[in-house]
Amino acid sequence: MGNAKRFVPLILFLLLVASVAGNAMLYKKLRVLKQNPQMLAQEENKALVAKVGQLIVLPEGEEPTVATVNEPEKLKDQPFFANAKQGDKVLIYTKAKKAILYRTAENKIVEVAPVNIGEQPAVSAPEAPKE
Repeated sequence: MGNAKRFVPLILFLLLVASVAGNAMLYKKLRVLKQNPQMLAQEENKALVAKVGQLIVLPEGEEPTVATVNEPEKLKDQPFFANAKQGDKVLIYTKAKKAILYRTAENKIVEVAPVNIGEQPAVSAPEAPKE
């Protein structure tokens, strides 16, 4: 029993050091996030692309635009979103013209479809009146 009492202050000291070190790391991360708030979203997107990349071959040389399905009932009339659920992610590769619907909760590809992003025709200046 006497030996156990000697270790209590040491254990408390080690817990204090670990707590201070953990708080210092969190403070540093918070400071970095305040300087660049989009960094967290970028890191989350990289992790998402890595997960999806384990399930399907992704287009190379392009970062996708990532969106979250928030109201799947409003999208049901579109075939791509027919099986979409709240929280699903959509990865849109504009150069490769590919969209991927991914269910994070199940780690599943729900749908893959070609994307036809129509290019807007160039608007020409009106002709000058002829004299």
